[in-house]
Amino acid sequence: MAAFLEDVKIIENICLGSRYYLLKVKSEKIIKEIKAGQFCMIKPLDNALILRRPISIHNIDKENGVLEFYYETVGKGTKELSTLKAGDIINIQGPLGEGFSINIKDKKIAIIGGGMGIAPLKELIKQVNKENKVVFIAGGRDKYAFEILKNINFKNTIVVSDDGSIGEKKNTVEKLKEILEKENINMIFTCGPHIMMEKVAEVAHKNNIYCEVSLEERMGCGTGACMGCSIETTKGMKKVCKDGPVFNSKEVIK
Repeated sequence: MAAFLEDVKIIENICLGSRYYLLKVKSEKIIKEIKAGQFCMIKPLDNALILRRPISIHNIDKENGVLEFYYETVGKGTKELSTLKAGDIINIQGPLGEGFSINIKDKKIAIIGGGMGIAPLKELIKQVNKENKVVFIAGGRDKYAFEILKNINFKNTIVVSDDGSIGEKKNTVEKLKEILEKENINMIFTCGPHIMMEKVAEVAHKNNIYCEVSLEERMGCGTGACMGCSIETTKGMKKVCKDGPVFNSKEVIK
């Protein structure tokens, strides 16, 4: 699949509370090829930022030519991105990486997101919910992490939080185990903190359920050239940016 460099105009770049932002841009090239689980490398134009920042695709609106990205301001690059306004131009590179398996039918699927791991799951839910039954478990540490759920607007969503300030007071793995006691889940997709995905994968393996995990690693080029995101898998060394970020859990988690 070809990757494009595209200058795109910002439609919205709004703060959802605390350090979380939703970015919407108008795209003509990248939007034609990108799918759930893939990401783009984003760089504001005409500034001192050297490396692009990898940000997963949150939503694809092909009808209106709009791509959405959900991101957290954690460093210089994303803080700079958060200062941009509607009408500003940024440059994005994509689509990059391998996304989730979406060509599935008549399955019961659990999709589990923790914190910023919720970011790539809106588009995934949209695509697999058409011909399957989906339950979405969203976990986070504070109320601001859940503001993005208003943009996802998926009715079969279960919210759990560490302190119980919103949703049930438990973690996503505990909730998954509860669901598995009542329902026959065929597939699990997950994105979030590594320890969460590790525990989710362990539950999946124990119950003989196919599971895909979306990994997050520090990236330099985003195209597999710099080797900065190499990881050890059961099939040898792989690059998260090029071979992932989505992997069969049995390849990366024992």
